[in-house]
Amino acid sequence: MSTGKLQTLERGIALLRLVSQSPEGIRINELAEQLGLNRPTAYRIVATLVDQTMVRRLEDGRIVMGVGAYQLGARSSDSIQMLARPVLETLAQATGATAFLSMAEGDTCVVVMTAEPRDAVFNIHYKLGTRHPIDRGAAGIAILAARPETPQDSEDIRFCRANGYSVTKGQLHKGAVGVSSPVQLQDAGLTGLEFSIGVVALEALEITQAAKAVPDAARQLVGALS
Repeated sequence: MSTGKLQTLERGIALLRLVSQSPEGIRINELAEQLGLNRPTAYRIVATLVDQTMVRRLEDGRIVMGVGAYQLGARSSDSIQMLARPVLETLAQATGATAFLSMAEGDTCVVVMTAEPRDAVFNIHYKLGTRHPIDRGAAGIAILAARPETPQDSEDIRFCRANGYSVTKGQLHKGAVGVSSPVQLQDAGLTGLEFSIGVVALEALEITQAAKAVPDAARQLVGALS
């Protein structure tokens, strides 16, 4: 008698669980072996989950959780989302600018949380899910600065790596000024998830103040998660 279960879905969920329990990522042949699957089946399941951004492949072939899993709250929702909210709200108030948490997804940067200062006359409204190329804008540059150094690194990336924050002007929106810092998570269970925290405003943003407040916020969030 049929139990009404979908075997492919069941396998996909089992694979997601195994990836989430593999702190440093896991290779497809290991997934296949531990789940009792043949390699072609494991490849197809992984490919489907990659397409849905639930997992992603690192350059060395390891499979880690992706931005889609984060957005669904499949992992770390209690820790990152709950702890980031007050940090973002405090940052927005301290700088008088829109604060945001961004996450890398392939070659793009995705806004996953925002907070706006109370009683501000003018704000830049950042919509959740907003995407832009990872090498454009302060948020993506901060994420790239946390990665190993490469000869192709731009001046903006090198500046961020040296100073702990990035500054961009008008790269994504005319008149917008952004300041961001990488959130370098120490929890091995978050392997593959890359975040940055920052603020964006029109030309009135006090960069000196933001350049202190944003790295402080990044350290506060890392400390809370640790």
